[in-house]
Amino acid sequence: MNAFEALKKKDRIVVKIGSSSLMHEETGDVNFEKMEKLVRNLTDLKNRGKNVILVSSGAMAAGRKALNLSRHDVKTKAMKQATAAVGQARLMMFYQKLFAEYNQVAAQVLLTKFTFTNPESLVNATNTFDELLKLGVIPIVNENDTIATDEIDFGDNDTLSAEIAKLTDSDLLILLSDIDGLYNKDPHKNEDAELIRVVEAVDEKIDAMAGGAGSDFGTGGMTTKLNAARIATGAGCDMVIANASDVGVILRLADGNEEGTLFLAHKEYRD
Repeated sequence: MNAFEALKKKDRIVVKIGSSSLMHEETGDVNFEKMEKLVRNLTDLKNRGKNVILVSSGAMAAGRKALNLSRHDVKTKAMKQATAAVGQARLMMFYQKLFAEYNQVAAQVLLTKFTFTNPESLVNATNTFDELLKLGVIPIVNENDTIATDEIDFGDNDTLSAEIAKLTDSDLLILLSDIDGLYNKDPHKNEDAELIRVVEAVDEKIDAMAGGAGSDFGTGGMTTKLNAARIATGAGCDMVIANASDVGVILRLADGNEEGTLFLAHKEYRD
């Protein structure tokens, strides 16, 4: 059995999707076709008997669009928090309607870094996730941008999703992004760049391959994804970076297909 085939056995799966993957690049509006297919794939994964958690960006982007603002209009922390408040409500409204079409119940869970550093909050969050999953609910997680401060925010949902995977004892984290995976060099600048299929450990050699900043809508580049890989694999959770251009990749990975880059959980969890 190769590394990807082993993904068939994963029971608790966290899927993270970024802002750029949910919005039309040309307009900044929500891409409902992709969102609907995402919801359908997650529901089907749930119907297979898997526990599913979605970490979804997009609140600020949706809020800016609703308020007819550009990224350049949103300059202050307070303005970012206000647009996130508007956008988070819209985003959840979209998700709730789409999941209801497939008779699936979803729940909103908003967290900050404080949740993971405060022992009491950590226990409460753990218990909440456990109960939601027992009830057959798909939690939809985002950072609570409306109350987070510069000192306690994650800054990107790659890190948040890895912390969620660790918190919930998940065994697979799928990062859906606008890239195919980890390359040995920048594929935008090097035609001979090769996609790395399996990473045994995130070491200095792998770090050297990390690119720069992320997309227009998102906040995380390859560096944040490697940091997420450290957190997830260190907690016994495999992680895959895959291209979100076709969210059907979620089910293909669950079927053991070779897609994207697979970061293997630390050896002590695999033996």
